[in-house]
Amino acid sequence: MAKYILRNILLLVAISLQLNLSAQNKATGLQTDLINDAGTLYQNGYRSDKTMAELNDSEFSQYQYAAIRSSRPTFSWIVPQCEGEHNVIQRSYQIAVDDNPADAAAHTGKVWNSGRQKSTQSIAVPYLGVDLQANKTYYWSVKVATNHSQGEWSKIESFRTAQEVKPYAVSYRPQIREKEHPVLIRKTYPQTTFIDFGRASFCSLELTLESPRDNDTIYVAIGEDCKDGRVNSHPHGTVRYYRYALPLRKGRHTYPIIPAHDKRNTGPQAVLMPEYIGEVAPMRYCQIDGYTGTLSQQDIVRHTAIYPFDYAAAHFHSDNEILNSVWELCKYTIKATSALGIYIDGDRERIPYEADALINQLCHYTTDREYAMARRSSEYLLDHPTWPTEWILQALIIAWNDYLYTGDKRSIEANYDILKARTLQSLRRENGLISTTDDKVRSDEFRKMIRFSGKIRDIVDWPRRGEWQHGEDDGYQLTDYNTVVNAFHYRALSILKQMAQLTNRKAEAEQLKAECEKLHNDFNTYFYDSEKGLYRDGIGSNHHSLHANHFSLALGLVPESRTEQILKYICSRGMACSVYAAQFLMDAIYESGGDDYGLHMLTKQDERSWYNMVRKNSTITYEAWDNKFKANQDWNHAWGAAPANIIPRYVVGVRPLKAGFAEMTIAPQTSNLSEVQATVPTIRGSVEAKISNTPHNYTLRLTIPANTTAEVSLPDSDKISDSAQLRINGRKTKLRRLPNNRIDCGRLGSGEWLIELDYSSK
Repeated sequence: MAKYILRNILLLVAISLQLNLSAQNKATGLQTDLINDAGTLYQNGYRSDKTMAELNDSEFSQYQYAAIRSSRPTFSWIVPQCEGEHNVIQRSYQIAVDDNPADAAAHTGKVWNSGRQKSTQSIAVPYLGVDLQANKTYYWSVKVATNHSQGEWSKIESFRTAQEVKPYAVSYRPQIREKEHPVLIRKTYPQTTFIDFGRASFCSLELTLESPRDNDTIYVAIGEDCKDGRVNSHPHGTVRYYRYALPLRKGRHTYPIIPAHDKRNTGPQAVLMPEYIGEVAPMRYCQIDGYTGTLSQQDIVRHTAIYPFDYAAAHFHSDNEILNSVWELCKYTIKATSALGIYIDGDRERIPYEADALINQLCHYTTDREYAMARRSSEYLLDHPTWPTEWILQALIIAWNDYLYTGDKRSIEANYDILKARTLQSLRRENGLISTTDDKVRSDEFRKMIRFSGKIRDIVDWPRRGEWQHGEDDGYQLTDYNTVVNAFHYRALSILKQMAQLTNRKAEAEQLKAECEKLHNDFNTYFYDSEKGLYRDGIGSNHHSLHANHFSLALGLVPESRTEQILKYICSRGMACSVYAAQFLMDAIYESGGDDYGLHMLTKQDERSWYNMVRKNSTITYEAWDNKFKANQDWNHAWGAAPANIIPRYVVGVRPLKAGFAEMTIAPQTSNLSEVQATVPTIRGSVEAKISNTPHNYTLRLTIPANTTAEVSLPDSDKISDSAQLRINGRKTKLRRLPNNRIDCGRLGSGEWLIELDYSSK
């Protein structure tokens, strides 16, 4: 009997191991045209249990789903990697596309069968079959072979095309809703109930109340701020507050509280909420006056609108609690402000602007494995540009970020001509610089070229001094030729050069290379003050603002020989810029190796800091550092959330080296942090990092996803002697110092790695 039981146990273990191995040999994370969970259905914004296979064509109008707008979409997946495997590389793939569940289950590929393709490509793989039809459901799966296993067919992913399809068009997921209940219900007075949901969100409300008679009237207030235990009825600027009279009916009934339409944020330039969700407003607190009944959590429902967001996709925790709270504030901001399905500037206007989109885009990439919303925003802004000169130039940075993080070049190919126009080369003068002070910017030809009907003007930072009581431009002196504007022009031109190379415009790429070199020289000739060792605000100015210097550094205009001096000046100026410009300030600091100062800026606690927002009890980032700096500021601006990308990209150090993370860098800049744990999503899978930093050693535990490699380095310092020992997975490795105060750990493939740098070794 004992032998029989033991044999069965061993058999079950073997079956379990085989099933587990089978699961590990399947590709995961399937994306259709950059869309996760393309087959998921929603009804009135809420996730449905129905599947696409269960519906006939006439029933789809009752649901929301990610309609695929390309008749020739791309497919992406995460290459499987078993525990203990290293250096896993895809050797081949086979994709099967079918139009019915039975064929899909057999992986027949009657619509398109790619056949076995010997290729390492696992992202942005183009569909090469006959053009997909509009309003039709399809199913696809992929079988991947690696250098470690032959692999098995993945799960079947369904998707449905839109009512109109083109060879290339942006696909995106629908806005959805989540039901949430309060974290606090408190009777502050016999007939007053104060309710706190813990965090603000874009939402509507639903109350279930009981009344002994008809026509008893209560009052419901909702808002973002509270004061003295009540919803603040006179908040600062455009911080939201609403109050409604609610007549009750006899008995127990459920009452929807729908925020009233706001004339400004529902105007012709604003992005509107879809009808199936209805109007929403940013709200954290609720107050009910005149109601004597008792309320439970289930009686109070907040219907929060978001774009689908996987909150578990990214993680960060360190031994610095201020840094942790800043991360959480900024990460949540990206989820909460996704409610419009496109990057907007906040609730006051709900208008997409390039500067907001650029920061929001980077933050979205580092807090979720999501790329479609950023692409939709990018292409929307190509058709709806905004007025600041620098922000028009930022269109190229946004488009290039899209390519770097997705590896999908279709957007650049489709929009190359308008992106070229957005470099503003047509505004170049004889000195090689651009200016917006002559009649060129008012010509119909120029406006048509950039698809903008108004007049563009230089902004530098916002709000500007003189336009508001407190400016954020560090006293910047505007001239005919401005340093910041021309720094963005250089960055746009250098990106266009790379876009020309990418799209096989070889002659144009060579011409742009020469133009970039000339502009780099002209920029440093006209704007660099050799006597002061700093960059002036513009030609004719003797003022050296933080902006003139940190934008020049962040955008690649500062020669290496001048970097140390410029960084020193930047560090002397503090946060003399807005939350928007802080993105580029932090880029400049970390790109120049200023991680000690970077950590100080991320964790400082004065009124010009991210922690100030935490201290003021905000759960979504502000439009400005504090209410005093902007008279009409709102409390739901994602352009204030830069740490959501600065922390993963620089503190943890995960950034793409080649498009689509075909190669990446992992170069932590942890300064004096002792402990760091992080998960950073990429299109190829997540990077896991665990760092221990003591006075005697630096340890980095890494998990690198399959089908990519990483250039890994550790921070160098004076306390690390040449006799320090570097071990990778227990194997002693020669200590190699890099010129940028880094210690080279080499190029590592996928899998788990333990990197140990022992300072005390002799």
